Amino acid sequence: MIKLIASDLDGTIVDREGNISERTRRAFLDARDAGIHIVFVTGRPFRWLTPIVEAFGGMGTVICSNGAVLYDLEQDRVIWSRTLTAATAKQAEQIILEHEPNAAFAAETTRGLHLGANFAEQNRTLGSQSVLDLNSEAIDQEGIVKFLARSKSLPIDDFYAAVAPELTQLLSVTHSAFGVSLLEMAHVDIHKATTLDVYCRELGISADEVMAFGDMPNDLEMLEYAGHGYAMASGHPLALATAQHTADTIEADGVAQVIEKLLK
Repeated sequence: MIKLIASDLDGTIVDREGNISERTRRAFLDARDAGIHIVFVTGRPFRWLTPIVEAFGGMGTVICSNGAVLYDLEQDRVIWSRTLTAATAKQAEQIILEHEPNAAFAAETTRGLHLGANFAEQNRTLGSQSVLDLNSEAIDQEGIVKFLARSKSLPIDDFYAAVAPELTQLLSVTHSAFGVSLLEMAHVDIHKATTLDVYCRELGISADEVMAFGDMPNDLEMLEYAGHGYAMASGHPLALATAQHTADTIEADGVAQVIEKLLK
């Protein structure tokens, strides 16, 4: 019996234009009406939940920043966050620069985005932002929920392979995008599944009662955790190799197809 559905956003139910289809929207609403808990689990910060708000309004709780933040969408407040220190981020920066001297960095905190030099593409709008200064006391006061490193020369899988072995004792490392070589780092104990497990335990729900959907390496732990894990057919090879099941592509409303079948 499925008591909770956990779904990634981008590449899983949110398309490249930032939209959620009407069929997918209806499937989630029908699941909720059937008494199934819905939780969205994303690498996005809580400030970037526009597709969810547009499709569902203030529906429920969202696990953001790859598990570092638990956010109450209905009350518009952070329930819980797990941050890493600026000192840890500086250590990671030094390790990464040894392998990729031209890497650029940014940090997502509980209050906003801090951008290092050359991190963002020129003229790209990323919302409210500050200059990244890992020596600032203010950034520690805000708390880093996600430290980011971008390479403009190494493909993402090569970038990850080069630095991850030296970083995994320091913080958690993953990636979630096909089109950009971007590493996403958080507290060493944090990934999507850790926070999802805490959330499920509070509801009295076990892992075998969870259905989860994802498409990228930052979804691997969640797909392994859930008793019913589905990787998108259009997803990363690691996600497809990890999940027990495969859902059709996002273009074919693969998540909606699985939910509709569940509710029959």
